[in-house]
Amino acid sequence: AGFGADIGMEKFFNIKCRYSGLIPNCVAMVATVRALKMHSGGPTVTAGQPIPSEYSQENLELLAKGFVNLERHIGNALKFGIPVCVAVNRMKCDSEAEVQLLCRLSREAGASEAVVSSHWADGGEGARNLAEAVVRACSRSSNFRFLYPLEKSIEEKMVIIAKEIYHADGIEILPEAREKIERYKRQGFSHLPICMAKTHLSFSHLPELKGAPSGFTLPIRDVRASVGAGFLYPLVGTMSTMPGLPTRPCFYDIDIDTTTGEIQGLF
Repeated sequence: AGFGADIGMEKFFNIKCRYSGLIPNCVAMVATVRALKMHSGGPTVTAGQPIPSEYSQENLELLAKGFVNLERHIGNALKFGIPVCVAVNRMKCDSEAEVQLLCRLSREAGASEAVVSSHWADGGEGARNLAEAVVRACSRSSNFRFLYPLEKSIEEKMVIIAKEIYHADGIEILPEAREKIERYKRQGFSHLPICMAKTHLSFSHLPELKGAPSGFTLPIRDVRASVGAGFLYPLVGTMSTMPGLPTRPCFYDIDIDTTTGEIQGLF
């Protein structure tokens, strides 16, 4: 579904599955050792700068501390009543001890399957264990359910998502958002599902707030309607609806060596 499970998964289940009638058999949740180390409060990663050594050297303590982020994603997925399969997307700098620790912690957190996938290096063969694990997870019993009924008010649906998925204490509806909500109620759009426009870099509205934050209030700046698509989308915090594309396209740095046939600039 893309992005963090608090964004893509939640929207896929509550919007896509509701309209299409699709019933998922499991959640395949992808995680990396490096990302979870960052969620432990590790050094900041800056685009264009060398990655700090903490992310390329074994550090079990940093990984275990950052696991709280994945633990919450697993717990959120289980609220929808289907099994979770964690795919550890292995990088060349991950130690065996790190990936095995991540698999063990994932199973302890409620994942029915947790396996290492090395498809980046080994192609299809590297994903074999993951494919088999997904099949096993799909064969387990499940009871898929939505997070909220459409009959709830616009405000109630936003509060449910904020509390159940983001673990906020509640929401703050700012004046522009309040005006729009009242307008949509008058227009008969209260029954539409909610598609939160929120940063994918944190459970909260603050990208720099890593790990598994709680106790915050989620600010709803605006609420817009995509009536044709069938949902309302609140803008959370300073979230922009413009795509985050670079001013200089990456294709300028991609080329092919005509002698060797090797593609350059992809990684």
